[in-house]
Amino acid sequence: MSSLTPSPGPLVEPHAELSREETERYSRHLILPEFGLLAQKRLKNARVLVIGAGGLGSPALLYLAAAGVGTLGIVDDDVVDVTNLQRQVIHGVGNVGQSKASSAAQSIADLNPHVSVIRHEVRLDTSNVLDIFAGYDLILDGTDNFATRYLVSDAAEILGKPYVWGSILRFDGQVSVFWPKPSVGGPSYRDLYPEAPPPGAVPSCAEGGVLGVLCAQIGSVMVNEAIKLITGIGSSLLGRVLIFNALDMTWRELRVRRDPSAAPITELSDYEAFCGLKPAVTQEGDELPTVTAGRLEELLQERATGTRDFDLIDVREPGEYDIVRIEGATLVPQNRILTGETELDPEREIYVHCKAGTRSANVVRYLREHGAQQVYNVEGGILQWVRDVEPEKPVY
Repeated sequence: MSSLTPSPGPLVEPHAELSREETERYSRHLILPEFGLLAQKRLKNARVLVIGAGGLGSPALLYLAAAGVGTLGIVDDDVVDVTNLQRQVIHGVGNVGQSKASSAAQSIADLNPHVSVIRHEVRLDTSNVLDIFAGYDLILDGTDNFATRYLVSDAAEILGKPYVWGSILRFDGQVSVFWPKPSVGGPSYRDLYPEAPPPGAVPSCAEGGVLGVLCAQIGSVMVNEAIKLITGIGSSLLGRVLIFNALDMTWRELRVRRDPSAAPITELSDYEAFCGLKPAVTQEGDELPTVTAGRLEELLQERATGTRDFDLIDVREPGEYDIVRIEGATLVPQNRILTGETELDPEREIYVHCKAGTRSANVVRYLREHGAQQVYNVEGGILQWVRDVEPEKPVY
């Protein structure tokens, strides 16, 4: 018995016609026996939303545009940074500082002027996700955090929309199709990950790194699935997860089914709370104690003269530490502390920093909950340290 999921049928009705220029542009599609004119007309009539114009969104948007998808929506509220250019190929040096949605729209226009682009330069949340999703046939989720992935999953299920999901980290990638609509019967992201991992257990790409070309490998598979869903050709990844290892150049597959006991999702919820992401202020008036980079410099000078004794803990990953560090800091990655693998002396005076302050805040909160009273978060992390104290050092 085949493990492949037959196509549920074309997602989009065909457009009335292709222009002469479009016919020439897409001619290599039109001569495919399994594809042809009808499928291309469906692409022209399709409306696809891509969440994130970053690592996965860059190749996805370019190939969706090249394929002739008529309308592309882009959700991204970030700006292009030089550190993006190693993998986010839709942007160039001249786009640094520009909004990612605008930069991506410009690249799409240069590639295919027949594609309409709608920019959503907002952070996706419970207040806007349903309204945004309602205007599209298909969603591509290239986000890099669990809270947004669950938000996307639930919103798509509420609206009955199919979505293609991709994930990358370091040398590994995953990709699948989710569509829990009753008439289709596919799984959702919640069927693959019923519970979010503990905060800090899985680093983001900014924390753990990613091989740039991996974005193209996973992003192109996402587009392949999108094209098949729109046109109704081939067999879908619905019910299957492809897992790719770029170091070994291997693909493997696992099956995922809809949990028969799962209640249908009918409303959105608090995704930050579901993922265990507590706010920096846990109770009214109970703010995490912090120090500025300038104050930390003074403290380190006092420690150097022997008038003060404390620990400075860097909770980033080893690769980040190799790029830039504060002299005198001890590297203890966040996950080793939050999982109890490494214990810090709760009686010591401790200052904690990371890249920008988020991970260190998690660690400070954890240490305080476990009895440490003299523990402080370095505001702004090493990025602020470089800006204020050692501007000659690199950032990432």
